[in-house]
Amino acid sequence: MSGYSDWPMRAIARKLGAPYSICEVMIDSFVSTLKDRAKTRHHLLVTDNDHPVGAQLMGAAPDEFPSAARKLVEAGFDVIDINFGCPAKKASGRCRGGFHLGQPDVAIEILRRVRDAVPSETPVTVKMRRGLDETHQSRDNFFRIIESAFELGIAAVTVHARTVEQKYVGPSRWSFLKEVRQLFPNRTLLGSGDLFTAADCVRMLQETGVDGVTAARGSIGNPWIFSQAAALLRGEPMPPPPTVHEQREVICAHFRLAEQILPRDQVSKQLRKFCIHYSAWHPVAEAVRTAFIAVRNAHDWHQVIAREYAFEQPGRYPANPGNAGQTLEGSCVEPG
Repeated sequence: MSGYSDWPMRAIARKLGAPYSICEVMIDSFVSTLKDRAKTRHHLLVTDNDHPVGAQLMGAAPDEFPSAARKLVEAGFDVIDINFGCPAKKASGRCRGGFHLGQPDVAIEILRRVRDAVPSETPVTVKMRRGLDETHQSRDNFFRIIESAFELGIAAVTVHARTVEQKYVGPSRWSFLKEVRQLFPNRTLLGSGDLFTAADCVRMLQETGVDGVTAARGSIGNPWIFSQAAALLRGEPMPPPPTVHEQREVICAHFRLAEQILPRDQVSKQLRKFCIHYSAWHPVAEAVRTAFIAVRNAHDWHQVIAREYAFEQPGRYPANPGNAGQTLEGSCVEPG
């Protein structure tokens, strides 16, 4: 979720019902060398309304993780989440993210180093995919790592039910989540993959037995997924989609929050990619999406809002959840 799960997105999600959020994934060496500069300090921003919030950490060498983890705890993050799931070439090409599923000794050492480095009261969690690929060796590596994680005191494991090789192509194999749940009945397990609607979230909980789910790509431009899922879990009917003015209120609030942390010339660029997803809720979604794609500056952005969100009318549920924007291939925050 690099480039997406920043403080403004988390603040909007929390306001609309998210019980917990995780910041965009950061490279360990980037965190360790991060200076208190206006351009980069927002990466460590944690506010009172942000709690509980996790910091997601990714890297190559076990030696580089401890200092970064301690710095994130000092910044105010409540949980350290280790990323063994990123499928991006930028990550795996440098022996990071999902690559570690192919070298379990290194993965386990990273878990040990981080657990030892931060205070005992700070939960350490890990996100994994179900393996590098479909081979038996990948499966064996997955279970060796997850078993060791729990033995080391890792508080929870999030499992994305695709392989690293799959990236985001093809369905997420929820049956694997059910299998993991049955093998670790007393451990905290979260599920991930193909969660684009509130109904998807509830269905994963019911079908797999995991303790919780993480809506990642499915929450981009869709912060309503949290309150909608909560309503379904309470046995209530699905709430109506947000009206055009309700959408405008959230989008404009998102813009104002981004103004607080980003350089002025970066705000509309950041919001444009979110608004391509937000547009899916609009009754004339394709036209609004096209309008946001054409945005080049803040003036353009405000013009689209003034034109397309002026009149109150019912919203609509996205016709193709998950396809409002381009496929999100994981990346990471690092120097450069």
